[in-house]
Amino acid sequence: MAVGRLFEILYILLKKNTVTAGELAEHFEVSTRTIYRDIDTLSASGIPVYASKGKGGGISLLEGYSFHASMLTDREQEDIMAALQSLAAANYPDIQAVLHKMGLLFKKDGSHWLEVDFSPWGSGDQLRQLFPQLRLAITDCRLIQFRYYSSTGRESLRQAEPVQLLFKSKSWYLAAYCLTSDGHRVFKINRMKDVVVTDKVFEPRTAVAAIELAEEHAVNETVQVTITLSAKSAYRVYDEFDDASITVNEDGSYTISAELPEGAWLNGYLLSFGNLLEQVEPQRVRRNLMAQLDTIRYRLDSAQQGNSPVCADNKEE
Repeated sequence: MAVGRLFEILYILLKKNTVTAGELAEHFEVSTRTIYRDIDTLSASGIPVYASKGKGGGISLLEGYSFHASMLTDREQEDIMAALQSLAAANYPDIQAVLHKMGLLFKKDGSHWLEVDFSPWGSGDQLRQLFPQLRLAITDCRLIQFRYYSSTGRESLRQAEPVQLLFKSKSWYLAAYCLTSDGHRVFKINRMKDVVVTDKVFEPRTAVAAIELAEEHAVNETVQVTITLSAKSAYRVYDEFDDASITVNEDGSYTISAELPEGAWLNGYLLSFGNLLEQVEPQRVRRNLMAQLDTIRYRLDSAQQGNSPVCADNKEE
């Protein structure tokens, strides 16, 4: 449900006596079905909005109804503005207009006290444009098609019924019912390519707990890992680990004990510390990491000498 659209629909109804669902649908570039669903939401929240049929009919507020800022305390008004500013900071589509209108209604300046950009460093407009594209697909219940790359690098073509966008552990995900695999799935948005929102409309299915599904999807097996990092690693230690898992050693180095996903991701993560990494436990994790380093070294040496690194692939297996 687009919260920003609900606020703006209410704003339009307060300014006009009657407006048709078609006019609202054209204004917001959504279907009339979505508009009627929004009207039901407003009505369920206690706002006396109704729809009338026939000539001169449309969507209206009950005669005599008005929204007064005095109905809310100053703190409640500030809380609403803060929530809208948070959405604006997260680049939520179309929220700036709503923030401006609510600021006028509450006589608040709507100054920006928060700025957030969840997109990775160096990401282009294509990724940013994907969010309003997926939002449209979710609110209008429209099927999407895309290419997807799994964590193992396998490419597949997918058709899915999008349900919800969610942010978990520094990444954006799309919860959806995947028609290709016939089940609820969570897709990492960075790995979705060539996304197409089709004209095919679907009926929403029973909701699932998307966050729990994302955790199950992202982490199949974990291992308790203990690593020692040099004293120069403080900027990453305190960024990435909970204080309870950190021990500061006498020489200024850090020992961290944490439960991490086992497999290729763990090797890549440990390698990202470079020469800050001083020790790794348990032994099997350290052995896998050393094998990965040997493979990388072999491939780089082979590339420099112009040889094919076939043996390195066998060694990696």
